[in-house]
Amino acid sequence: MVIADGMPGGGEIDLDETIHQPARLRIMSLLVSLANHDRLAYGFVQKHLGLTPGNLTTHLRRLEDADYIAITKEFQGAKPRTWVEATPAGRDAFAEYLVNLERALGVRASS
Repeated sequence: MVIADGMPGGGEIDLDETIHQPARLRIMSLLVSLANHDRLAYGFVQKHLGLTPGNLTTHLRRLEDADYIAITKEFQGAKPRTWVEATPAGRDAFAEYLVNLERALGVRASS
């Protein structure tokens, strides 16, 4: 999504549409807020965000296709577990998204 920048000097602000969608923004916010680049269980993400399994899977697939998240499937004993984590590229894209969102809102970061 490209919007006009009302700041002096003009220009455009490009908000990453992959992240900008509300459910994906919530997913990325949850994942990048983790200390030490930890990962979360799929079930936790689903419950925490209140998304249906199909809806969550669709959004995760879109983020994974953009290389913003990594999905890992493994077994703990005989029980399958699916883990979700933000990739370095996803963390960078999210940080850039926030900078552009602040610009779009006219927020100036204090130095």
